[in-house]
Amino acid sequence: MMSARFLNKVQCSSVERGPVLLIPRRPHILRVNGLRIMHDFPVPTTGYTRSGPWAPASRDLIKTEASGAAAVGGSTPDDVYQPLAYTADFIRRRFLVFFGIVIGYSSYYLTRNSLTYTAPVMVSDPSLGMDITMIGAMTSIFPIAYGMSKFVSGVLGARFSPTVLLAGGLMSTALINIAFGFGSSLGWFVFFWGLNGTLQGVGGPCCARILTTWFAGKERGTYWGMWNIAHNLGGFAAPLVAGGFAKAMGWQWGMWAPGIIGLIVGAIVLIAAKDKPEDVGYPPVEPTAPPKPKPGDGSKEAAEFPKESLMDSLLNNVIKNPFIWGMALTYFFVYVVRQGVTSWFVFYLMDSGVGDAQQAAIRVSGLELGGLVGSLIAGRASDWLINKSEGRGGNVGARVKVVMAYTLGIALSLLAFQASPISLPWLQWLNVFMIGFFIYGPQMLIGLCGAELVGPNSVGASEGFLGWIAYLGAANAGVPLSFIVKEYGWTTYFSTLIAACALALLLLSPMTRLRSFVQREAVIKQRLAKEA
Repeated sequence: MMSARFLNKVQCSSVERGPVLLIPRRPHILRVNGLRIMHDFPVPTTGYTRSGPWAPASRDLIKTEASGAAAVGGSTPDDVYQPLAYTADFIRRRFLVFFGIVIGYSSYYLTRNSLTYTAPVMVSDPSLGMDITMIGAMTSIFPIAYGMSKFVSGVLGARFSPTVLLAGGLMSTALINIAFGFGSSLGWFVFFWGLNGTLQGVGGPCCARILTTWFAGKERGTYWGMWNIAHNLGGFAAPLVAGGFAKAMGWQWGMWAPGIIGLIVGAIVLIAAKDKPEDVGYPPVEPTAPPKPKPGDGSKEAAEFPKESLMDSLLNNVIKNPFIWGMALTYFFVYVVRQGVTSWFVFYLMDSGVGDAQQAAIRVSGLELGGLVGSLIAGRASDWLINKSEGRGGNVGARVKVVMAYTLGIALSLLAFQASPISLPWLQWLNVFMIGFFIYGPQMLIGLCGAELVGPNSVGASEGFLGWIAYLGAANAGVPLSFIVKEYGWTTYFSTLIAACALALLLLSPMTRLRSFVQREAVIKQRLAKEA
């Protein structure tokens, strides 16, 4: 007899979607195309309605005994749990959530980069008496505060609503931008810009938590890549908004305009985004572990499962996970390359005889555009590999393979750029485009791998830890690379970046078969079911 075991709760909202269905103690028999199928969930006699979160799809609902056996050996969670096709109602609601986090994180970039495009107007304002050194004092404190804030907010944020944190952090940074515009002294500016960096780290981990609850593993790479364009959208809007208002209406408006926009968008995020599908009456897109009993309810189970502290969660699920460390160190080297390219390519071209800074900047202008295309394709490619595997191998491992291919592409593109003659500006622009294409893919996918390696409650901590290590890598692309260029020349500079790519590949090589947290939980459930 063919059997299928679904060890997860099949959840529907009341009225239209029917009652909540729990795992029964006895198997049920269902006939499909003349075959008698044994399954572990009751099927409503009236069927699922089209207005529910899932549309009927019997081929996805029923799994054969063969697929169940495969799940034990090298499964994906989809061998254990296959959601029904999404209905139009669910898709519309999920799109609204996705729209909210994209414009929300784009606005973080707007309030983050406002000073970059307002600073030249501030220096030219005689009433402030500022010079480049003072601007440097303001900007130097930001990455330190930002890197630490990603880590801290990722850990602490696990205890709070990601939607509220995302919107609240954005509105806080918006208010800081507005307060910055009312200042006139260096101390005022340094304080508020450092405070801005402290709050900017809230955005990324919150978006990661929302993405992992609204999008299943087989599609998450595509949507994570699409969300990643928020970096490019915010980076594109910052010079237009901050720079445009500063030039037209004074430097204060270069800070006030992004602040006002941030307040408006923050309110939109609160309305549009939701933490998870269950908050608005839909079942989870992937199986979730049953909630542990709360301490203090008097039950025996509550005594056996005390609430895990923040420090225990960080240590057990992130710090003690060797693969998270592998991802973090890979991130370190990827950010060395990324920051090394963005900080030094203009100087390299000028030293190579490419006129002035403006001409050099034009040749490297394709970096962000290439990054946008590369991140979209990387996410889609990793989803394609996962779907193609049909349950063989691990989801995280499939994404790691894409990261490795992209990292090899970075190294080859760097060699091509170094060899390209300055007499062919179009060729140098194309090389820079390809470098951006290959850099932003790993930047996006490593964060996704880190999110999928841990449980839902540790996603923020994982993203915060990865972000902190990544920005340590970015910091090492400053003074260390400047020393290398000064003492050993540009050839050694390119060799250093290529060596960073090689170290990243070395770190990734043992992780090509990694399973996600959901997959590991699914395998455990299958084994427990067989033993029972």
